Amino acid sequence: MFEFCADPKAIEGLQWMMCYLTTGKHIDFYLSFGTVLLLLAITAPVALAFGFGGAMAARSHFAPLGLLGKGYIAMVRGVPDIIYFLFFVIALDQGIEWLTHQVRCPDWSEPIRQGLEFRVCPEAKVPHSSSPAIIHSAYNFGLAIITFAIVFGAFAANVLYGAMQAVPRAQLETAESYGMTPRQVFRRILVPQMWVYALPGLSNLWMILIKATPLLFLLGVKDIVYWARELGGTKTQAFAYPHPDWRLWYFLFLLVFYLAFTRVSEIVLSRITTRLSHGQATAAGEMLRKAGAR
Repeated sequence: MFEFCADPKAIEGLQWMMCYLTTGKHIDFYLSFGTVLLLLAITAPVALAFGFGGAMAARSHFAPLGLLGKGYIAMVRGVPDIIYFLFFVIALDQGIEWLTHQVRCPDWSEPIRQGLEFRVCPEAKVPHSSSPAIIHSAYNFGLAIITFAIVFGAFAANVLYGAMQAVPRAQLETAESYGMTPRQVFRRILVPQMWVYALPGLSNLWMILIKATPLLFLLGVKDIVYWARELGGTKTQAFAYPHPDWRLWYFLFLLVFYLAFTRVSEIVLSRITTRLSHGQATAAGEMLRKAGAR
């Protein structure tokens, strides 16, 4: 990036550090923070949509739909999250390739499952082996988003289902007595009221989602953890900028980043909670009413 960086062995001190921190790999490291933020920006609303659908299904009086919703909520209990992440990525990847195989290679005679191996025709590989690296990265990132959304959507469904159950039945019955239809009661009374009860659980879920982003490293996405390990590891003379083992400092930087990010999240979520609690018949709403009356 700088002219004096042309010969790394001829510089030292601050100039060496400036050149070291502006290499192509470090630029990838900086961009990987955007990858994490993009994952959160996409996954959070998608997981919330999965959760809302799961909670509505669990409340359904139609038995099969209710069982489906409750089964979706219960599937994350008792099994470590990492198992789900690894399972869904493999299952989604093989499912996509199997469907592509059925369309593109209908005359394929060999079995797809050959012992422990999963083999499809070359045309069914997704993405194709000749595709650019950015396509492979985008594909892995897409699988990661779907996996995160499915897993955290189940947690969100559990939170939203409990929040819906927490809304006082008297409020719903009052709305019904005014002639509202069940759909109107759901849209105008239940959904607006439930957010007050759901927000504490959703806030905790958001914090867990932030802490789960390093799992991208296990899903084949070069995230900040991957680059911190690569750049912080001991370099030899084969590299332009050899240095001792600096992983401690790289991971310390990530520690500060996550602490700062969670702190900002806490401030934003606290303000949202305060705003939603105004006028609500909850402990937080009562505290705000008393504070305003002084």
